[in-house]
Amino acid sequence: MTFENTREFAQDLDNKDVLRQYQDEFIFPKVNDKKVIYFTGNSLGLQPKRAKSYVDEILNDWANLAVEGHFYAQKPWWDYHERFANPLSSIVGALPSEVTVMNTLTVNLHLLMVSFYQPTATQYKIICEEKAFPSDQYMFQSQVHFHGYQPEDAIVEIKRREGEHNLRLEDILAKIAQVGDALALVLIGGVNYYTGQVFDMKAITQAGHQVGAKVGWDLAHAAGNVKLHLHDWNVDFAAWCSYKYMNSGPGNASGCFIHEQHHNNPNLPRFAGWWGHNKERRFKMEPNFDPIHGADGWQISNLPVLSLAPYLASVTLFEEIGMDALILKRDKITAYLEFILHEIDQEVNGNFEIITPANPSERACQLSVFLHGEGRSLFDYLMKNGVITDWREPNVIRLAPVPMYCSFEDMYEFGQILKAGILAK
Repeated sequence: MTFENTREFAQDLDNKDVLRQYQDEFIFPKVNDKKVIYFTGNSLGLQPKRAKSYVDEILNDWANLAVEGHFYAQKPWWDYHERFANPLSSIVGALPSEVTVMNTLTVNLHLLMVSFYQPTATQYKIICEEKAFPSDQYMFQSQVHFHGYQPEDAIVEIKRREGEHNLRLEDILAKIAQVGDALALVLIGGVNYYTGQVFDMKAITQAGHQVGAKVGWDLAHAAGNVKLHLHDWNVDFAAWCSYKYMNSGPGNASGCFIHEQHHNNPNLPRFAGWWGHNKERRFKMEPNFDPIHGADGWQISNLPVLSLAPYLASVTLFEEIGMDALILKRDKITAYLEFILHEIDQEVNGNFEIITPANPSERACQLSVFLHGEGRSLFDYLMKNGVITDWREPNVIRLAPVPMYCSFEDMYEFGQILKAGILAK
């Protein structure tokens, strides 16, 4: 498609957008009494309007039923999480028995490493990407220390080539082959939070397995954003937060995937708790742990249903729309934003550098833009003029045109505000 940098063209794209009505499903903040252009769904998704009714339902059941709400609420609390199995399995490409919700993201990655990082004297190394999200870096360091190793020896970071912003697949595969028999675990972010690069999860998983390692994925920036096939790719485990592209609310519950090949392995260690115990016998308070078959057997504590309620509200939107329709719009609106950035760059004789891969198969719903010659003042100008975006040092702005609630006219309007901010210096 040939794009145009005009409001009329953007409005025409919106008129043809089959998802345009879903913008009305969300609550937008306002700046200067005007709805914002919201580019930070990669940090915190907007609130779905239907979330409130889901939370109110639990509050009402708590008020009217108290403890009996566990079994007699409209959506009984003791099995509330089971309502996520089908929609989440569709979103991440899994069997319903392979997904569950519990805890928060880094907590779940730690718990999954209990099962899938089992170092020995000769096989103890972990491969991750350079500039992984800091929480993952801290997690790796503490895990290897716990097992008696030094991070500089046990953690292998895959580096970017000099002068390049993104990792090359061939370098990742080569590093896996090089570490070889010493490699215990590959654990990478499916989408790099800083650049927005999407990794070839299928190829990397296969390469890790070929040298005898387990392979897991941090899908914080991938779940609800990227077409995933975790079961078919034979991923060992994965976890994701729900508050970015999945719009569940700040700091909300995490989703987990554990491949079915591991469900019947009695020798696989895990940290146990009563909510992972045999559901039919849970309230008999038996002394010996009998895990539920499937991912639910990794649960530990009674689930916070007030937190799960807005997450459940959000996944109903994903069920209605489907990942295929979201990805079609994602690719189109991201391409249009890319076009707008190039157009404005030419008009102001700027020096923008989009560090997210240009290849659509290597990116999703994020463009990270290096604003050479610009500073924090431009970001501040955008924020004051109703563009909610994200600043990363030294001078990168991350733009996430979420297809569920961003419009093509938003992309055009952003370009005009960006241009005005540069010319106002």
